Amino acid sequence: MKALILAGGKGTRLKPLTNTIAKQLLPVANKPILFYVLDQIKEAGITDVGIIISPETSPHIREAVRNGSRWDVQITYILQPEPLGLAHAVKTAQGFLDDSPFLMFLGDNLIQGGIAQFVERFNRDSPDALILLKPVKETHLFGIADLDEAGKVCHIEEKPEHPKSNLAVIGVYLFSPAVHEAIEHIKPSWRGELEITDTIQRLIDTGKNVQSYILDGWWLDTGKKDDLLEANRVVLDDFLERDIKGDIDVASQIVGRVEVRQGAKIKSSIIRGPVSIAEDCRIRNSFIGPFTSVGANTVVENSSIEHTVILENSRISKIERLADSVIGKSTEVLKQEQGFNALRLFLGDDAKVEL
Repeated sequence: MKALILAGGKGTRLKPLTNTIAKQLLPVANKPILFYVLDQIKEAGITDVGIIISPETSPHIREAVRNGSRWDVQITYILQPEPLGLAHAVKTAQGFLDDSPFLMFLGDNLIQGGIAQFVERFNRDSPDALILLKPVKETHLFGIADLDEAGKVCHIEEKPEHPKSNLAVIGVYLFSPAVHEAIEHIKPSWRGELEITDTIQRLIDTGKNVQSYILDGWWLDTGKKDDLLEANRVVLDDFLERDIKGDIDVASQIVGRVEVRQGAKIKSSIIRGPVSIAEDCRIRNSFIGPFTSVGANTVVENSSIEHTVILENSRISKIERLADSVIGKSTEVLKQEQGFNALRLFLGDDAKVEL
């Protein structure tokens, strides 16, 4: 079996951050989202991995992942010049996929518990497709599947006006080579894209075996600012362990599950977990509250921060309360005068905000 990771697109919902970084590389608990995907693929025993890239994401993804040796996998990069749909991505990768069954994983999605059990079931039952489903409230935002009594998918539709169920198709799919013929027989949707939902419906219509798995744990799509903050919260809450490698002075307090990486220095501050502080940070006279990730080489001084993601090489100074925010790389947030209690920010890279 091979794996196909989709790491293309323009990341328009996360601009301006994605002007200078691929959305799949945005950090969750100080680790790029894409790295979690690669971890889970490796854990499932798949070592031949294709990554769909776009002209916008290509240099960033290549620099971060390189040849895959970090995960002991073989990486093949596949350029999709335009974002013309998930099925179009599969079509673009057909030369890499050949006649192998494959796992398709959206590179900005996270799945609780990994994917090994789904791969095992696919290998055991040998369906033509196995799709992961999750009950949702906002059915108009997703592809929605309808199941028969045996759990087989009998109908699937992209963003339906009148959904037949509340089961959303999430960003993990397993396919047999039969999917390639199905793609050849579908037409672009009203969005001008080759939809993977239309492909799956074609498999159903031609009598193929399309099975489903309803996910019990969490699924996170990190395509928007609030989604990124929620992913950071969930991953810190579920996975972070107390690990202090940096320097903590006697005037500081470290409470709960806190990660302080090598080279970081904490002085006269309170850190209340779950919190991740990356390499070579400087935290002085500050409070870092739960569900916060502070990127490498960042300085925080005389400030209070919680439920926030800060990327590397930034500086936060004299901010009374920074909450529910995403701060891009090499960004300065500085307060010069008194006068307000809370900030809600979504800043791109290389910005400077004086308040």
